[in-house]
Amino acid sequence: MKNLLTYLKSVFNTYSILFFSQSTVFGFILLCVSILNPVAGLCGFAGVLFSLIMAQVLGFDQANLRTGVYSFNSLLLGLAFGSFYHINTHFILWYLVASLMVVLLSGILVQRLAKVNLPILSLPFIVTFWIVLAAANSIFNTGLLQKDSALLQEIYTGQNKIGLLHQYLCDAMPGSLCLYFRSLSAVLFQCNVITGIGVALGLLIHSRIGFTLSVTGFLTAIAFNSAFHIYPDGVSYYHLGANFIMATIAIGSFFLIPSWRSYLCAVISIPALFLLVNALSTLLGLHSLPVFSLPFCIVNFALLYFVKSRQSSGKPQPVVVQHYSPERNLYQFINQKKRLARLDYFPLVLPFMGRWTVSQGYNGSITHLGDWGHALDFVITDSDGNTYKYPGIEPGDFYCYNKPVLACGDGVIEAVVNHIEDNIIGEVNLTENWGNTVVIKHIDGLYSKVSHLKKDSIAVKVGQWVSTGDLLGLCGNSGRSPEPHLHFQVQATPYIGSKTLAYPLAVYEMVDEGGVLQIASTATPIEGCHVNNFLANASIKKAFDFQPGYVAKMKSAERTETIESVTNGLYQNYLYSRETGAAAYFINNGNRFYFTSFNGDKGSLLYQFYLTAFNVWFREQTSMTDHFPLVDMDNTPAMWLQDIVAPFFIFNEITHHSQAESRAGELVIHSERIKNGSTIADGSILINGQRISSFTSKNSNNKIHVEWLTGNM
Repeated sequence: MKNLLTYLKSVFNTYSILFFSQSTVFGFILLCVSILNPVAGLCGFAGVLFSLIMAQVLGFDQANLRTGVYSFNSLLLGLAFGSFYHINTHFILWYLVASLMVVLLSGILVQRLAKVNLPILSLPFIVTFWIVLAAANSIFNTGLLQKDSALLQEIYTGQNKIGLLHQYLCDAMPGSLCLYFRSLSAVLFQCNVITGIGVALGLLIHSRIGFTLSVTGFLTAIAFNSAFHIYPDGVSYYHLGANFIMATIAIGSFFLIPSWRSYLCAVISIPALFLLVNALSTLLGLHSLPVFSLPFCIVNFALLYFVKSRQSSGKPQPVVVQHYSPERNLYQFINQKKRLARLDYFPLVLPFMGRWTVSQGYNGSITHLGDWGHALDFVITDSDGNTYKYPGIEPGDFYCYNKPVLACGDGVIEAVVNHIEDNIIGEVNLTENWGNTVVIKHIDGLYSKVSHLKKDSIAVKVGQWVSTGDLLGLCGNSGRSPEPHLHFQVQATPYIGSKTLAYPLAVYEMVDEGGVLQIASTATPIEGCHVNNFLANASIKKAFDFQPGYVAKMKSAERTETIESVTNGLYQNYLYSRETGAAAYFINNGNRFYFTSFNGDKGSLLYQFYLTAFNVWFREQTSMTDHFPLVDMDNTPAMWLQDIVAPFFIFNEITHHSQAESRAGELVIHSERIKNGSTIADGSILINGQRISSFTSKNSNNKIHVEWLTGNM
């Protein structure tokens, strides 16, 4: 049964991918309206089944098979065959041969074009059907009987009652609206308003951005033609649909992250499409071959090749992870840019144990000036703010003196100075400015340096590998240091005197001047604050340690789900629901657990856990706020309005607020979902004995309590 559902999903995906979608509803609508031209529709459906079976037999990639990548060109071929030719024995023979050709060509082009990061688009269909047309039009007899133009028109517009309804609708609506619907139907080799309305409705349900771009492409092409009189009788409905509208949707929302820049690129492509349609019509007309959607393919190939061959990533942004939804592509991009920017940084932490005070921050007024301004000085202070105990005339009187200095990150020791004497309090050594120093190379172009260490205290050697937290030496008073302190900086070059580099620390705890404890992530401590490395709660950390192979059962009053922790080929970790097929991708960096995206059934218990445990820091008594992607919002009219304007303006926001606290020997993680300032849901996770025992999710409509039963702790 599960295999049958998977196969059926592949069939619907084959239809919906024509419009860059994986929506089952959209695919079903396209399947239904394609059969308004019965012969062509059934040929297209047969082509889909044949190609899926052949791709399975030939061992093609299963992921591409499920999305319809190998079969949508067969769908186009079937629609074209049924539209152009009468059915006879020769029709069946050559259709089977052409179907096999298009499947093989699809498989070959998927592999070859993937090497240059390009999709196959409708190229296999175009090439295969050109071969069929050229053979049928040759002096040799293939037996294919082409339908005359009058019959083609009757088939395209629909027969009998369908044709009458088509004509009635055309007469009842403005001519431009009728042309828009006919243009959409042309993608399915029809010229039928009913089909066009179905396609437009499916497109609107699937994507508001895609729908608005279809209208934008249509109107731009009409306006351009009116302004320059390229086609006095108007643009062909086929080219409006298969080239202008499809190119606008693809460029504006599928291959590029939707934005005003992608919309501009889509509009700019319209003149290029006019040139290509005209030029190719002339060239291919010499051989009696139609242009089909070749201009659409050429424009998209050119754009994608240009965007992906740039030396540096710029705007417009190409879609890196394809979700087959313009809204999801955009909202995930915005959310991950906001939440996951920290992943661009090599993680560095504070180079000491315990709580220290920032005595001089970035661009400090004492020594952190100019090219050496992005540095931090640390000392230890008492409750009165003093850095020393009475009388404060010896280095040993200062609280930070002799304290361990640690590696701030993994790396190799690049440089060591260990022979410089500590200064008398109040005096400085300007000759050996940095004093005793250790430089660590973390990755190419990223080094860290600690200076003013105690003489002969350095415990590492050049070339030695160190891990985060390894002992480097002891805090001293050497170099330009009137009193003991630790100088810390990040730099791009390996030299002791290198210029500084502004670079954030991965995570630390900070107590501000008001005494409030905060967790800072991907940030830089400011002067005057008290900081220490993040202190993870062992129970919370263990409870969320979902190693690959971890299995648990989630049981509510209505259902039970088994989840498993899985790592894919890209080393991405996710929780997978065996019953629903849903997947929730997560990151655990040792300091916190957070989800990055969710795919699948939003009625699953896994989705409720995703909402409740969206961002969990392994720390008590500290509240944190994070941002949900807007794709997790309910599908309301207000959200549809947001979808329409999202490429230009975001006015909705959903935040996740969480805090952990001890309660009667247990740990409880409270969470809230807040939409535009108002709480819309809350939840809690109960941790008992270093494992999750249950969680609760509650909104205005219902409350779900889920028991967490581990299977392989």
